[in-house]
Amino acid sequence: MGQGGEPRRAHAYDGELGAAVTRAQDGDEAAFAVAYRIVQPGLLGYLRGIVGDDAEDVASDAWLEIARDLGRFKGDGAGFRGWTATIARHRALDHLRRLRVRPRSAVLDPDVVVDLPGPHSTHDQALESLSTEHALELVRGLPRDQAEAVLLRVVVGLDGPAAARVLGKRPGAVRTAAHRGLKRLARRLGEEGAGEGVTEGRPRTLGESI
Repeated sequence: MGQGGEPRRAHAYDGELGAAVTRAQDGDEAAFAVAYRIVQPGLLGYLRGIVGDDAEDVASDAWLEIARDLGRFKGDGAGFRGWTATIARHRALDHLRRLRVRPRSAVLDPDVVVDLPGPHSTHDQALESLSTEHALELVRGLPRDQAEAVLLRVVVGLDGPAAARVLGKRPGAVRTAAHRGLKRLARRLGEEGAGEGVTEGRPRTLGESI
């Protein structure tokens, strides 16, 4: 992670995102498309971790609500990420309630996570050198609370307080879950060896114990 433990991937675009959202609130459809292109990859990756193959349908429902309520949003680019993630999570939970099933296995989009930042630890460099497929395989093996915290921090690009608001938990609890998840990933990597590929066999699903 970057300075202060914050995710780095999203921050480079938050200035552009905030400006696009402001223009979109004034009726600029092209600006809304820009905001969509910036936010959608991470949002879709997060939803895949909750509802699996139904992620695109849930994302479509979420974006309809986002477009409808855009005028009510107040905040910057980072705030918009958190706001959209909250809406998407609510739609995902509604979807799961309708199905009356537990969250499906994660089918994370390999185009979403290019590298996997680690905590400030001796495994930082090794985690960031993981192949995309290996990183996703490791994330899918985390306990669910840790996996969701890591997805919000790394895939969506939220900071600790924003991720906590999405999950309805205390920031400290989310930071702890993310830290434990990343530490667990580092330990797993240490066991396998940084140069090895994904272990052959049945792919793990989100929340399945490592």
